[in-house]
Amino acid sequence: MAYSNSLAALADPTRRRVFERLRAGPKPVGQLARGLPVSRPAVSQHLKVLKEAGLVTDRAEGAARVYSIDPKGLAQLRRWLDQFWDEALAAFKAEAEATASGSEAVGQKKTAPGSEAVGQKKIPKKTEDQP
Repeated sequence: MAYSNSLAALADPTRRRVFERLRAGPKPVGQLARGLPVSRPAVSQHLKVLKEAGLVTDRAEGAARVYSIDPKGLAQLRRWLDQFWDEALAAFKAEAEATASGSEAVGQKKTAPGSEAVGQKKIPKKTEDQP
């Protein structure tokens, strides 16, 4: 359940913003902290949590640490999320196939209630109030 650590790490909105900033590529802490409503040391703590969750990696570049998204950690989270997409697609396919093989003939269009189809035009049925 490696994905549970990832989800917990991304649950914090500030941490999620830090993670999202890494989409554009590797960045040092100072650059990630710029414009955020928290201090640079707080961003470092958020990065520590993201690293422990396997979502980011870091490397030394001089005296600075440069952070980037860890594709392995992201892949684990994606595999977990994909199972829901796979289930949704399978349910959609089953529904589409059931509808296609239903009582309507192929190529026949449904008409709105209270109207009859004539060619491509819909002609409303007359009611008692109409002449």
